[in-house]
Amino acid sequence: MLVKKTALITGIGGQDGAYLSQLLLSKGYKVFGTSRDAGVSHFDSLAKLGLAGQVDFLSMAPNDFKSTLTAISKVRPDEIYHLAGQTSVGLSFEQPSETIESITIGTLNILEALRFLSMPAKIYHASSSECFGDTGGIPANEDTPFDPVSPYAVAKSAAHWLVRNYREANKMFAANGILFNHESELRPARFVTQKVVQAAYRISCGSKEKVTLGNLDISRDWGWAPEYVEAMWRMLQADQPDDFVIATGEANSLQQFVEQVFSYFGLDWTQHVQHDERLMRPNEILWSQGDSEKAHRVLGWQASKRMKDVVQILCRAYQEGKVGA
Repeated sequence: MLVKKTALITGIGGQDGAYLSQLLLSKGYKVFGTSRDAGVSHFDSLAKLGLAGQVDFLSMAPNDFKSTLTAISKVRPDEIYHLAGQTSVGLSFEQPSETIESITIGTLNILEALRFLSMPAKIYHASSSECFGDTGGIPANEDTPFDPVSPYAVAKSAAHWLVRNYREANKMFAANGILFNHESELRPARFVTQKVVQAAYRISCGSKEKVTLGNLDISRDWGWAPEYVEAMWRMLQADQPDDFVIATGEANSLQQFVEQVFSYFGLDWTQHVQHDERLMRPNEILWSQGDSEKAHRVLGWQASKRMKDVVQILCRAYQEGKVGA
């Protein structure tokens, strides 16, 4: 009889947590998800994917060691996907202490809990392309030096190196996924991609609003979130733990993204978009692009959707009423 694997996902309420839950459930996993207070949390993203009732929830605060230890000891998972932590680069400048605590200390507590329990669980850690800083037009790979330019990126960089340290010093199966930007209908409205798509849709329906944006010259490597969670799972099925860049390999400017979105709705973006310097980050990354050749070679993973594909999917979803505006 095949024994069902158990997975624990921190940050299950977010975009990646929801799609990862969907993937793991389809593979026969027993899935547990954590929230600081599972009793009052709303897992809307899971509900949108029709997964309500298929995931078990428990309360866990990753920045509290006892809470983390208790949750992991209770579930005793085969695999841990650590996605929780502060997710806003902009907010990290205003709340640096909370950012460091939720990301770096949260990651340390999970690693230390596994060491304390002598548990052989495999762990995936959500590292970030923000760790690289501005790559100056050159795609970043696993050997590219980190150059973090925000408290968020500093925290993610520290967590990344903690994972590597515990992997090497304690022989843990711990992997870092260095994911570049990835989008879906489940992205919160505060992300610029959703802000643009939702506003363009409303304007196409008659709204007279203007879309206010920061630097339109920044370039990003935009991919499709459901494909990226597949890469997370593959990292924990590999023969050896390692770190992997996950990206499309294609960079596009925010202006190109905006043009594509407004064009989809038959609009001229220049008539509806305005610039506001107050929306620019204190330290802005002008160019961010990834090279996922290693993931293709070792994991057999490769992105099939690029920025234009992502725009088409997001805009069509709003046009067909599949998501609220």
